[in-house]
Amino acid sequence: MTASAMMMMSIAILLTWGGAAVCIAIALKHRNADRE
Repeated sequence: MTASAMMMMSIAILLTWGGAAVCIAIALKHRNADRE
């Protein structure tokens, strides 16, 4: 595997986890807002 392919894969993984983290954060925020 070339270095650029490794870098692209790392960025894709980072974006995937970043997106998942944002979704979880928003879901938790909504959950807390409903509870109050």
